[in-house]
Parts: sequence; C-alpha cells; structure tokens
Amino acid sequence: MRLIQRPSEMHACVVDWQQAGQKIVFVPTMGNLHAGHLSLVEHAMSLADRVVVSIFVNPLQFNESGDFDAYPRSLDDDLKQLTDFQIDAVFVPSEADLYPQGRECLTWIEVPTLSTMLEGASRPGHFRGVATVVAKLFHLVQPEVAVFGEKDYQQLLVIRQMVADLNFPIEIVGLPTCRESDGLALSSRNSRLTAVERQKAPALYHSLCLIKEKIQAGITEFALLENEATRALHQEGMEPEYVCVRSARDLGPARVGADLVILAAARLGQIRLIDNLRV
Repeated sequence: MRLIQRPSEMHACVVDWQQAGQKIVFVPTMGNLHAGHLSLVEHAMSLADRVVVSIFVNPLQFNESGDFDAYPRSLDDDLKQLTDFQIDAVFVPSEADLYPQGRECLTWIEVPTLSTMLEGASRPGHFRGVATVVAKLFHLVQPEVAVFGEKDYQQLLVIRQMVADLNFPIEIVGLPTCRESDGLALSSRNSRLTAVERQKAPALYHSLCLIKEKIQAGITEFALLENEATRALHQEGMEPEYVCVRSARDLGPARVGADLVILAAARLGQIRLIDNLRV
C-alpha cells in the first residue's frame, strides 16, 4: 500500500495505471474509519484493478470552526486498518495541497436546488464545500468508479448530479448504511457521544422505521407522520432540525406510489446526527 501526499505523485500513479489499462476505483473519506467505510473499501476491491482511498478532513464543508477542530482524526489507526485490505494507495493531501490559493480565493462548484434544501438549509454552503473537494479529488485520482455510503443520502444525490452536469466519466456507486446492532447509523461523530447520549441516539433511526411502517400500512398523510416523529424525538431529548418524507430520486415532494426516502437530522447534546431510510 502506497501512502501518497502530493497531488503530483497521485497524478503520476494514475498515469502509470491508465497506460497499463488498469481500472481505478476510488473511495473518498474524511478518515476516522469505521466498519461502514471499510465496507466501501471491500466493495471497491471487487470492482477494480487499483483501489485508492483518500483521507482528508475538508474544512470547506464545515459550518462551525469548532466542529472542524473537534472532528476525530486517527490517521495511524486508519492506515493500519487499510493495510489489512491491501489496497493500492492512500491519498492523504494537506489543505495547502488541495487549496494552494487558500480558502478565500477558490473556484467553487455548486449544485443548485439539491444543495439548498434539508441539509443545505441547515448548513449553508456545506454542499458547495463537498462538491468542490470531490471534484478536485476526482480530477486528481481519475477513477472510473467512486464508492459512497447512502448514510449521507443527500450528499450522494448532489455528487451524482455534479458528475452528470460536468460530464465526469465516473460511475457513482452508493452502498446501504451500516448500522450498530441497535440501529444507530455508523458515523465518525458517534465516538463523541456520552454514554447517556449513546443510549438515546438510536431513537432517530427508530422514528424513521415507524414512519416507514405506517407508509407501508397505507398511511399517506406525510406531514402528519413527520410531525409525529418530530414530537417523539423531542420527547427523547433530541432537538430535531427536520424529519421529511421525500422523493428518493431527487428529494422533491413525496408522491403516493413513488420511491420514497425518509430523512432526518437532530442534535443530541453537542452532536448532530443524520439518518435516512428508503421506502
């Protein structure tokens, strides 16, 4: 496994692989790897001749400097876990490598509509930061396939739209959310939950499951279901930001008979949790 820090070195690797006719699959991460990330890596290995994993905590997608500073970083442990998978390269650029002109003089990429609802409304500018860094990483790694988790469902749709709009020749693969035994979606931020908060956290997923059960039972008053779930989360000690039933295709208004997704975000203490569930 090769540790690469410089974009020029990453580019040189890519050129060699492409000249050899080898297929590159890419898994972008922000590190602090857990079983969910590793499931993406394992799937990527089944698709490719060469697998690249990136680790970069992207400052552009954080709305709060405190959240960026507190984001867990565990590079040594991450590299140890990735060694077990025998991947080809881990790309670990610095902020100066990716943003040589600094944060104030950037060319931004912004995906309209999808970037301003739900997570985008709660975290203005978040998806602009995501789209910008992912586009830069795609340019440097030049994969034929990129693998993401569905836990960040809106992010997955934003990236797919960006790829389509900018004609990137990349297939975007989304894999189901990995969960703890009690249903809590795996997340790097879970390590910051207190013991009491950790016991309460699965309530977010359970609220989505209840909505799904009711929809499947024929209840289609979506606003009523959203309001009931919001009240239940308040009773669990959370501060819900949104609970929404939307079109799974584009997060437009939910329609009876269409493929749907239930999305939610809530604060629990100092930690912000997000989750989703397909119907």
